[in-house]
Amino acid sequence: MQLGVSSRTALFLLFASLLGSYINLPVAEIPNQVPVSGQVVEFFGMQYQVPQAVASSSTIIAVNVGGALIPVIVSFYLLNKYDLWLTGLAATAVVAAICHSLSWLVPGVGIALPIFVPALATAIVAFIIDRNHIGQLAYVAGSLGALIGTDLMNLDKIAGLGVPVASIGGAGTFDAIFLTSILAVLLGSIAASPRAAAKC
Repeated sequence: MQLGVSSRTALFLLFASLLGSYINLPVAEIPNQVPVSGQVVEFFGMQYQVPQAVASSSTIIAVNVGGALIPVIVSFYLLNKYDLWLTGLAATAVVAAICHSLSWLVPGVGIALPIFVPALATAIVAFIIDRNHIGQLAYVAGSLGALIGTDLMNLDKIAGLGVPVASIGGAGTFDAIFLTSILAVLLGSIAASPRAAAKC
């Protein structure tokens, strides 16, 4: 409700994001470089299983419904409803830069990102830029910032990873966005508490 939607809608979006994380919509196909051998790579405490070398000569670029499509739609709804275009753009740019600097290319797997990075960065940025709309701003900056900084800004490097499918908003990026959406609700509730108490 602090984000501007009803509790029923919030629950629907929550479960839709979870279910949508299993759905990838293909949008393009690019030539692929075939590398890699089976191994386990560890990054920020997360382990990624790199598969055996694949025979695919191309990589399919897809959009994840739960990790990209739904967060983008909700973000633009919030930007428009609360007229947060300027502050939203500024916060998104900062979070995107942070996510891009910490994202990691894993051959045979894709793009990895520590799931706590967007959440922590968003909390700080949203608090500094606009405390009155901290929940909405946190959701927008965390979702769009993670997508832009992690996936979109690394699209030119996808061909060298040797993955059959590169999902925008999928895998590690989805975890970061999902955590950020929960954080946004918490921030909104916390920010609203002092005002509610003052009215009483």
